[in-house]
Amino acid sequence: MSNPVETSELTKRYGRSVAVENLNLTVPSGEVYGFLGPNGAGKTTTLRMLLGLTRPTSGSLRVFGKTPSAGYLSQVGALIEGPAFYPYLSGLENLRVLAGHAGVRRTRVDAVLETVDLAERAKDKYRTYSLGMKQRLGLAAALLKDPRLLILDEPTNGLDPVGMADMRTLLRKLAAEGVTVLLSSHLLAEVEQICDRFGVITNGHLVAETTIAELRAGGTLRVRAEPSDRAKTHLVSLVGAAAVHADGPAFDVRVAPGEAGRINTALVTAGVSVHELRWREPDLEQNFLELIGDDDHAG
Repeated sequence: MSNPVETSELTKRYGRSVAVENLNLTVPSGEVYGFLGPNGAGKTTTLRMLLGLTRPTSGSLRVFGKTPSAGYLSQVGALIEGPAFYPYLSGLENLRVLAGHAGVRRTRVDAVLETVDLAERAKDKYRTYSLGMKQRLGLAAALLKDPRLLILDEPTNGLDPVGMADMRTLLRKLAAEGVTVLLSSHLLAEVEQICDRFGVITNGHLVAETTIAELRAGGTLRVRAEPSDRAKTHLVSLVGAAAVHADGPAFDVRVAPGEAGRINTALVTAGVSVHELRWREPDLEQNFLELIGDDDHAG
């Protein structure tokens, strides 16, 4: 079975400006995949190409093994650059209009309103909706065709913390039901909490594909002990000089978390007084900034 999304050397240029260049992206079935990068990195342009809204300059893309010309939009739901509805119609009426254009039965409208938790406010005018409700109605519209793939552009943009949490819960629920989700975001925290895997894009280039677990790899053991010169000597003998970094009166030691007990025992046995011994997770934001090459913030 073909992957929901596959691109090969996908490129989009506007004159001399390059929006996306040589993008190779694969999103397996049933995954929540985050497309992470700063504003202007090429995320929205890529999503628009996948939906046939923008034509690539070169390269290729396939959704469920098909090219845009072969037709696959019946299997795809999307929310790009924010929802747009008739303000004088209710949420229910807006969805019924869309369902009529899409050839979807009206019973599906009621189902998606329940899915996004808008059934109780379905008859209220769209103009009275909060931003979070508008986003949820946009998601309901994207779900009308009961899609196998959901493409979302910054789905939590502008939401308050409660709205963001609700959206994350809803997307994880859809993924558990077998819907593949591809979402773009410039927020590392959002991707950290919802995505199985993510690709980092900057200046139109995919610079990394990883998971949060992989990004977290490489933490250090923080050791503060006295006398510090003896502590350093024993640490170097235990793990090697390359793994020991002095930070003022303390040391950051690159070892596996399970090594803490062995190191503590060895130092105490050698007569070194240990005042601090704790595992330090790597700085995810720092790692992300290094991936996108943000020299103004990294370091």
